[in-house]
Amino acid sequence: MAKIEKDPEYLSTLERGLSVLRAFDDQHPEMRLSEVAAVTGLSPAVARRCLNTLVALGYVAQHDRSFLLKPEVLAFGSAFHSSMHLEQVVVPALQSLRDNTGDSASIVSLAGKDILYLAHVSTNRRIRLGVNVGTRFPAHATSMGKAILAFLSDSEIAAFLEAAPFDKFTEHTVTTADAMRDRLQLIRQRGYDSAFDELDFGIVSVAVPVFDSSRRAIAAVNCSTSTTRISQEELIASRLPLLREAAAEIESSLRRFPSLATALQADSTT
Repeated sequence: MAKIEKDPEYLSTLERGLSVLRAFDDQHPEMRLSEVAAVTGLSPAVARRCLNTLVALGYVAQHDRSFLLKPEVLAFGSAFHSSMHLEQVVVPALQSLRDNTGDSASIVSLAGKDILYLAHVSTNRRIRLGVNVGTRFPAHATSMGKAILAFLSDSEIAAFLEAAPFDKFTEHTVTTADAMRDRLQLIRQRGYDSAFDELDFGIVSVAVPVFDSSRRAIAAVNCSTSTTRISQEELIASRLPLLREAAAEIESSLRRFPSLATALQADSTT
């Protein structure tokens, strides 16, 4: 961040306003001024100016002494989906996966140390962790995160491993740098990853990377379902061929919409 702030074109005021928008989540749906300041690390005076501006623009509402997001913020995500043609590029492949397997199917990109859901096609079967477009999870605890990480450059992998030890969500979560390095090498060899009870109990998934024209992993697709429905071995054997077909279909579509590949590549180096 320090290098960016030295850029004379960098707008710190914009950064602060965006940090206020990003402060609202499922744990903080409504906040008072003091809470916004605490979550963002901004002074109360700066947080107040940001909130007042966002209220005036229609992105935040004030209710008594609390603030909350307004539906207008959805326009940002909608603009990305429409401008990047996600409905044409990725959704048909995910719907086909869902219809052929009965599993939920998703595509994510790498955003810093997390995965970010770009599209998700669900089933009627409920699993413990619900996801939507924009949901983030730690990359180290997901099959899709590791499927992308394994195919990044050695220097990028080394930078990621510097964050170890990673947060432990279950006894199956990979938490050490050595274990993660071994796991990523295995994924490179076999071309996929499968996670069983790593992010939360009761969830099994298998994922494959999506490559751009230069063979850089910029996204990953997966199938996920309940561990009570299918074994990990059966999931891999039955879903992996379908996932590879879906990834190939998306990669073909990316050649027609190169802007999306460019955007995802930028995210993967964040």
